[in-house]
Amino acid sequence: MTKLYNDPARFTEDMLVGFLDANARYVAGVPGGVVRAHRTRPGKVAVVIGGGSGHYPAFCGTVGPGFADGAVVGNIFTSPSAEEAASVARAAHGDAGVLLTTGNYAGDVMNFGLAVTQLRGEGIDAHYFAVTDDIASAPRGEEEKRRGIAGDFTVFKCASAAAEEGLDLAGVVRVAEAANAATRTLGVAFDGCTMPGADHPLFTVPEGTMGVGLGIHGEPGVADEPMPTAEALARTLVDGVLADRPDAQSTRLAVILNGLGRTKYEELFVVWGTVAALLRDRGYDIVEPEVGELVTSLDMAGCSLTVMWLDEELERYWTAPADTPAYRKGATADTGAPGERRTAEELQSGASSPALDELSDEEGRRGARVVARALAAMADMLADAEDELGRIDAVAGDGDHGRGMVKGSAAAREAAERALAAGGGQGSVLAEAGKDWAAKAGGTSGVLWGALLAALGARLGDTGRPDGQTVAGGMRDGYDALVSLGGAAPGDKTMLDALLPFVDDLERRVSDGASWQDAWRDAAAVAADAAAATADMRPKVGRARPLAERSLGTPDAGATSLAMCLRTVADTFTSTPTPSKGE
Repeated sequence: MTKLYNDPARFTEDMLVGFLDANARYVAGVPGGVVRAHRTRPGKVAVVIGGGSGHYPAFCGTVGPGFADGAVVGNIFTSPSAEEAASVARAAHGDAGVLLTTGNYAGDVMNFGLAVTQLRGEGIDAHYFAVTDDIASAPRGEEEKRRGIAGDFTVFKCASAAAEEGLDLAGVVRVAEAANAATRTLGVAFDGCTMPGADHPLFTVPEGTMGVGLGIHGEPGVADEPMPTAEALARTLVDGVLADRPDAQSTRLAVILNGLGRTKYEELFVVWGTVAALLRDRGYDIVEPEVGELVTSLDMAGCSLTVMWLDEELERYWTAPADTPAYRKGATADTGAPGERRTAEELQSGASSPALDELSDEEGRRGARVVARALAAMADMLADAEDELGRIDAVAGDGDHGRGMVKGSAAAREAAERALAAGGGQGSVLAEAGKDWAAKAGGTSGVLWGALLAALGARLGDTGRPDGQTVAGGMRDGYDALVSLGGAAPGDKTMLDALLPFVDDLERRVSDGASWQDAWRDAAAVAADAAAATADMRPKVGRARPLAERSLGTPDAGATSLAMCLRTVADTFTSTPTPSKGE
């Protein structure tokens, strides 16, 4: 169990304070994460890695010469927001472009992809790449659907070494692609991990068994098998990884036996003795293996085996020196004096807020008060529902949905209050709330809720009284934005399975002449029924997809929380004084 924390909701922020202080010669903090303490030298591509926290040494522990130029640090097991990813990339960038790279998770793909679009709009040459090494999460032929787990490390290391050597952005991307294509990982769990402040693990492994094919965000394995001896486990891992061998002729391998947070190094060395013997017996040469904790999962008990088939170029990058807070190899090459140390001003630079009161009129500000009340009610409701939403999510996911929704809605409430105090109308209040929801919640749900609120706000605007058609149209815009952004569709067991019935019913009732408040209340009931019906669906996207069978009988957490929020918004219309027309 994770025992040491202050406020569990600020665990990541508190961790970064200590990490930055202890490693000040390597790294400096910027909004959204960390960068090297010294500026990127001229002509060098910046490599920015990242994802949710809870995986140390990944990701912030590997920022330094020979490895990453920056790391975006999200909440535990939760994708950072697009704004955070862009912030770190902007700070790390020198003059030769930036590669942003993460594991292949929906939230990371969406947020880092949005960050790349933003950076390119600012004139920064940027590219995104997702690692797909986990053989348990999708079969051969569907490698693009695989998660990125401990193989993140080999890909990040090779791409970073290529950038250090002086390759241009296209060359660094090519090396990342080659390393990813050559990397395979299989992991097992002996026990689940526990979020700070929680009194139970995200999942449990039946006594005397192990979960095969785990994820690194608290996702359980795809199958339970009897707990083996160390020798038998080594055979399971080696046989599994080699069976998925890429189309490579090389017999030289980079190998990582990775501990997930609670498995002792001595235990790993016992397993490694058999792993090494098996690989050599099968004709392989092992090049500078790593045995230890490189990509963890809080306090999860378990381990994973990663193999990267090496050609001459990948071997050069795998063995290249690196000097970071948590990972050191050889002596870093003399590339001349480092860049100047970053100033406090550049590390904390940000854009100024718009003058919201200049955009709104009195009717828009009246509508903003309604929006702020609804967001506050949602935040209170989600705080009470955090444990239940986490429990639902943990059945076939990582159990972080409740925590993410609480952080996102709390941030949205605070942003709405600030925008309201600044004289913002309903559109600006929703836009500011959506931006902070995405920034603080991170992950898939964070970016989707941010997009939903932003789309609704854009339709409502800051002036005048939106009528029922406008409100319904704004929710339709939000639905369309989520489909475009997330790539999911109705029937995939996501929040869309509750949102689409709500939008359809809302539009129909408004068209039939109902007030939008009454229409919203009735449509919210439809959404609740639709969310409950997702229990009979199998997930087709996201982290739950590899555990589709386990998901049967449990409703989708995102659809459930959406329906709860829609119901809470409806309740605010009946528990507060009747608003004037248009409120």
